[in-house]
Amino acid sequence: MCGIVGYVGYRDALGVVVDALRRMEYRGYDSAGVAILDATGAIAVERKAGRLANLEAELAETGVARFAGTAGMGHTRWATHGAPTDRNAHPHRDDSGKVAVVHNGIIENFAPLRRELEDAGVELRSDTDTEVAVHLVARAYATGSTAGDFVASALAVLRRLEGAFTLVFTHADHPDKIVAARRSTPLVVGVGQGEMFIASDVTAFIEHTREAVELGQDQAVVITADSYQVTDFDGADVNGRTRPFTIDWDLAAAEKGGHDYFMLKEIEEQPTAVADTLIGHFTQDETGSGRIVLDEQRLADQELRDFDKVFVVACGSSYHAGLLAKYAIEHWTRLPVEVELASEFRYRDPVLDRSTLVVAISQSGETADTLEAVRHAKDQKARVLAICNTNGAQIPRESDAVLYTRTGPEIGVASTKAFLAQVAANYLVGLALAQARGTKYPDEVAREFAELEAMPKLVERVLETGPQVREIARQLAGESTVLFLGRHVGYPVALEGALKLKELAYMHAEGFAAGELKHGPIALIEEGLPVIVVMPSPKGRAVLHSKLLSNIREIQARGARTIVIAEEGDETVRPFADHLIEIPSAPTLFQPLLSTVPLQIFAAEIAQARGYDVDKPRNLAKSVTVE
Repeated sequence: MCGIVGYVGYRDALGVVVDALRRMEYRGYDSAGVAILDATGAIAVERKAGRLANLEAELAETGVARFAGTAGMGHTRWATHGAPTDRNAHPHRDDSGKVAVVHNGIIENFAPLRRELEDAGVELRSDTDTEVAVHLVARAYATGSTAGDFVASALAVLRRLEGAFTLVFTHADHPDKIVAARRSTPLVVGVGQGEMFIASDVTAFIEHTREAVELGQDQAVVITADSYQVTDFDGADVNGRTRPFTIDWDLAAAEKGGHDYFMLKEIEEQPTAVADTLIGHFTQDETGSGRIVLDEQRLADQELRDFDKVFVVACGSSYHAGLLAKYAIEHWTRLPVEVELASEFRYRDPVLDRSTLVVAISQSGETADTLEAVRHAKDQKARVLAICNTNGAQIPRESDAVLYTRTGPEIGVASTKAFLAQVAANYLVGLALAQARGTKYPDEVAREFAELEAMPKLVERVLETGPQVREIARQLAGESTVLFLGRHVGYPVALEGALKLKELAYMHAEGFAAGELKHGPIALIEEGLPVIVVMPSPKGRAVLHSKLLSNIREIQARGARTIVIAEEGDETVRPFADHLIEIPSAPTLFQPLLSTVPLQIFAAEIAQARGYDVDKPRNLAKSVTVE
């Protein structure tokens, strides 16, 4: 959730930290704050509720002279414990003002720790779980076996904490170093020349370095301007167990590139995102035959052949991508597939064993519910294949195989290019399973991949419908409800379209399987109600096409205003569409890569027309790292 950055080096720390927070604000925008250390033994802190702009205005008004220093940290918050107010904003300090902390996650045992501190006479000034950590470190530094040792004091406190967290500590007596740690929430080290960074996301420091180190579970790091040292929470050196990597995109990829919003830029980047996700996954083997390969394939073909069931676990838009995976994998492999919300998966005691493949989908690779689902699956001896956009994140690290989506950074909170890339990656998984199990001949796998490889060009053509879709959206911006209908692979697309409208425009939006219309939802139809219909191809799914056409007639007869997404040349639907959006013809399973795009544009345009921030919808953050 929250965005965290820490810096030790030779630059003006305030400028580095604020610029980093600006690039990470998508992770949380309930409040923001900075803490800068100087050589005189002081920590200057400023924090403000609301967007980062509020903090910047406060800094400009009060002056930045007191923030002179080359080490510091910052935080942009998504609130969990305590309302989004100035007093609950991070950083938090102890009573002496010498120790400061920023935090992402939840300290689950904060209540007994808070009582312990209050019984000892400590006055806590916020409603957060975070504040207990800074007081505990201050007390450990003042007395006992860790007295005077900043690193040992921090580690001693970390060993007492329960939950999922990233914590970053500074101490005025040690202005040359920062101590940070992670458990189940993201933290990465940026390695520069004469400067070091720590952050929730590499976007924080990509302007200064592309060299990074991903920290593992229950690891802490001490950074100085010239070094980093990674240990476990007991202080044992684990530098050799870290994973250095080079970021393969640059600052321009994390900037708006002339667009009003990141999301609009990311919608337009979707052809490239899908194409890059497919690159390198179909190669010639030693016999000269084409073959699907995954990124980190640690599952042998025999293991793929031995699976008798597949679970797909994910949250949000990734869950909708998983629903589409079910259609492809079952069709190509004849394996039964269950798609589960990761937040429900382990609590219902699913039947898993060594013959079960669990596909875990997460853009960030740190989604708390999905990570816990992966761990539950591993405990039950199932094998896990991760689909992820973040190299070296926790979910792929704990999985048996990985397929990375290659979209670069996605800054807009509502997923667009990451979703389409996940859909494409799911199809690769389905083809890999079909190939290993022999349910498709090599030439059939090659043909399916070639059709999939052609999709980015078709996505480019769909983007050309943008002006028409935006005009329809502006006409409907004043509506309070929009319904979405689909069948077969169009049903998950309807769900995704409704989710986008909820996220961005704060409208009541629902997606329905069109066959269920007469089982209840048709009662919602009234005069003028907008209904968006995702039509199947009349060639690929003729029976479903005729049935959905009947559904359109039924709702139009009751006064609905129909917006229909249909294949080019489908003239049968034109008389029943108040607005017709045409997409290119594509194989049935691949059509969602096209039909989803107008729904993304539609939701973004309505949000803009209603005066909302497209990139930062209220109450949401990009990565959900707490349950």
